[in-house]
Amino acid sequence: MGKRGGGRRGGDRGRGRSAPRTERRPQRVDYSEVAKTNKPFEDYYNQLNILKDEEKEEFWAALRRELPNSFRFAGSKRQAIPVQKILKDRYIPEITAIEYDGAKVEPPTPIPWFPHQLAWQMTTPKNVVRKFGPFKSFQQFLVSETSVGNISRQEIVSMIPPLLMDVRPGMTVLDLCAAPGSKSAQLIEMVHGGEESRIRKVLRDQNQRDGREVSPDGELVKEEILEESEHGDWSDQGRSTGLLIANDVDYKRAHMLIHQMKRLNSPNLIVTNHDATMYPSIKLPPENSADGKPAQSKYLKFDRVLADVPCTGDGTSRKNVNVWKDWVPGNALGLYPTQVRILVRALQMTKPGGRVVYSTCSMNPVENEAVIASAIERCGGSSKVSIVDCKDQLPGLVRRPGLNSWSVPDREGSIYEHWTQVENNPGKLVEGMFPPKESLPLDRCIRVYPHLQDTGGFFITVLEKRSEIKAKSEALSQQTQPKPSVIAAIDEIEAKPSVGLDLTQNIDALHRMARPQLAENDGNVSAAARQNKENAPTEPVSPRKHALDDQADVYMSAKRPKVREEDEPPAPRGEEDRQVHWPPPPGAQLDISRPEAANLPKPDLTDRRTAPASSASQQRSTTDYKTERHSAQQQQRFEEPYKYLPPDHPELESIYDFYKLSPLFPRNRFMVRNAMGSPVKTIYYTSALARDILTTNEGTGIKFVHCGVKMFVNQDVQKENTCKWRIQTEGLPVVEAWVGEERVVRLWKRSTLKGLLVEMFPKVTGDGWRELGEVGERVRDVEYGCCVLRVEKGEGEDAFSERMVMPVWRSLHSLNLMLPKEDRKAMLLRLYNEIIPLQDSSKARFGKKEHAVNGGAQTAVTDGNDGEGGKGDGIKMEDAVREGKDDLQAIMDATSDEEGSVEEDMVEPGLRGGEI
Repeated sequence: MGKRGGGRRGGDRGRGRSAPRTERRPQRVDYSEVAKTNKPFEDYYNQLNILKDEEKEEFWAALRRELPNSFRFAGSKRQAIPVQKILKDRYIPEITAIEYDGAKVEPPTPIPWFPHQLAWQMTTPKNVVRKFGPFKSFQQFLVSETSVGNISRQEIVSMIPPLLMDVRPGMTVLDLCAAPGSKSAQLIEMVHGGEESRIRKVLRDQNQRDGREVSPDGELVKEEILEESEHGDWSDQGRSTGLLIANDVDYKRAHMLIHQMKRLNSPNLIVTNHDATMYPSIKLPPENSADGKPAQSKYLKFDRVLADVPCTGDGTSRKNVNVWKDWVPGNALGLYPTQVRILVRALQMTKPGGRVVYSTCSMNPVENEAVIASAIERCGGSSKVSIVDCKDQLPGLVRRPGLNSWSVPDREGSIYEHWTQVENNPGKLVEGMFPPKESLPLDRCIRVYPHLQDTGGFFITVLEKRSEIKAKSEALSQQTQPKPSVIAAIDEIEAKPSVGLDLTQNIDALHRMARPQLAENDGNVSAAARQNKENAPTEPVSPRKHALDDQADVYMSAKRPKVREEDEPPAPRGEEDRQVHWPPPPGAQLDISRPEAANLPKPDLTDRRTAPASSASQQRSTTDYKTERHSAQQQQRFEEPYKYLPPDHPELESIYDFYKLSPLFPRNRFMVRNAMGSPVKTIYYTSALARDILTTNEGTGIKFVHCGVKMFVNQDVQKENTCKWRIQTEGLPVVEAWVGEERVVRLWKRSTLKGLLVEMFPKVTGDGWRELGEVGERVRDVEYGCCVLRVEKGEGEDAFSERMVMPVWRSLHSLNLMLPKEDRKAMLLRLYNEIIPLQDSSKARFGKKEHAVNGGAQTAVTDGNDGEGGKGDGIKMEDAVREGKDDLQAIMDATSDEEGSVEEDMVEPGLRGGEI
């Protein structure tokens, strides 16, 4: 949802989050014990007349109640529906029978407007769910499925914006302010919508032509194949050709985003780390000109953009008690300029005919309707950008129309109805904060109020870009001009003591404040380098200057917005308003021999910490986004480059041969993350468009933090002619359908899979294979190495209703599912409704006492840092689970990069470091 300017998801990111864990995690406070009164807060919204008089009491009563629990079943439809069915068939009847305080407990109920009933809410307070025995099994189900990514604990209103974006197959999508990632997860699910069913149909047709065995399809796959037959994305053998770029200004939050989305296993995802107000244009490979002329540069334009912008977050008062303590009338004034810049940049990067969805978790019209009107005005009016009427979308969602008139408070609490009342003495206000002069259908905006469906407060607007735009100058649009640089310099000099200083020192100070300029007509200087140098710091800033800047940020951000001139000649299509940030990522530093690299400061790769944020929410809310930008520069870590392997690389050739990969599977999309471009530890896989973007923009200064799924991981082997590259769990859904029958093991019985989940490293040699059910003979005879275990659909009580796949390793002595312990435990609970200790029989075989493996929540799955890619923090997830924090936000605090090094759970103890 919209990132709160003064709360944990807004104001603290990039600053407060750098504080020690004990400082940034205050003790839990019972929501009911906090006084929920704030007269200025209530007076302002009452005088706005956003509600009828008879509704106001209900509105404020709802805001004072604790927010219900809510969650969403994540993943593809085929993955989500079976988990949802378990909730309906197993847990709803149990909860319905529970009594608490002498009354029946209301069970979870589906959200009426969410497709396929995949989102639910529960009004039972969280403390009851956590602490009372009858809820234990349901609680275990929530925690277990959340930990493996099948459930996303997400606020209801936060689910609305992605649903209104109308993402269709093959589209390119941008999420500008993505962390912590719940909306990005929804979007990537849409990007991959119907993909598995399309691939199944392509392979079914191919296998039938080749006379090969075809696995039976589940009912959900059959339904999706029918849905995809007419409008599906079939151009790449059924694989999704769309792309999601998820961005966040804060480096650490960008990695939280990666962690949130890791279970979705998408090669069509790129994560970047940039300021959304100046998001850089992304170059695409040039197309060959038919007439032999030099090919022109192309830049990526998006079909859909989500701008879930930083905001004051007063709609979150049901879960963020600080709103009641800290809300003051002027909170929104400092964020308004940033919100407008983000929305304008979003519109610039959208294709004509594309959609931009703007959202906040604020109810303040200065952050909502005023931003919409200002952005439309800056982009040329309603002939260029229109507001989409969404009244027929999401039937069942109770909403209210946007406002056409509103009043604006200043920081002292004075209320103004019109710009004419303040234009001669504007102070901190600008004209764009007031209702627009042009008549706009602002009633098409969507307002969600807490009392309507027991949710938080939220605002959403869908915009359609009708034609190409060139945004007006921000200063001209707001009728306020930033101080000329000379005047600003004089102010700076006058602010310093003059005793003992001569005039030459003041002149030197003026020179130091002037930034070096590159000649615009210098053909040797790239646009990215020129913009990086414009943003480069030239001299250390004095503490006094920092103090003055901080004060200016708080009190004058609306009056003196930092703007970039936009009256230069029109840029090439796709390159409008292009800006690349300083510093560029260390992996993409400019060649020091080039002229544009002269005098550029060297990157500081140390992990510098910023000071803790002020406790005053008002100050945090107005300085939040500037702080994030400054903090993001300080936090920038080293990122290894993305190097693609040639299709005929010897290591890839050995993989093709061992797994008998279908020729329909692309071979030019494998990459590694090291400067040498050698497959040392991990081989990643990306989509074709992601590959084109990474290769074309190498060295341009764009900060790519993540791309690709781990497809193959190097495994130590001693047996000759055994492929050392095992299929990683996260890459399996991408490649499993294309693996030849020589590396496939098929399983039909529930009892057989249960045995493989419970017992780690069951023996295969001797007569051990006889205990492995219908897979025993196959695994006895299969060649050593990694295989694909296909759990097939069947009939009867001991059969599965839908197919599943997982990687399995056949060693000299044993067999083992390549799954972390958490995944094993989650599957046992989901499929068999049992909590069973895992058994590691290999301990006894190697002279150690056999015992139950109770890793569960106490066993951390960390990245382990392959020596490739970005360095994960390696923070253990166990901290969040031990504290009983089933909330996904708490789990997200335990940020690690990916599933990573799980070999310790997967390799027999006696063989670690040797033969497998």
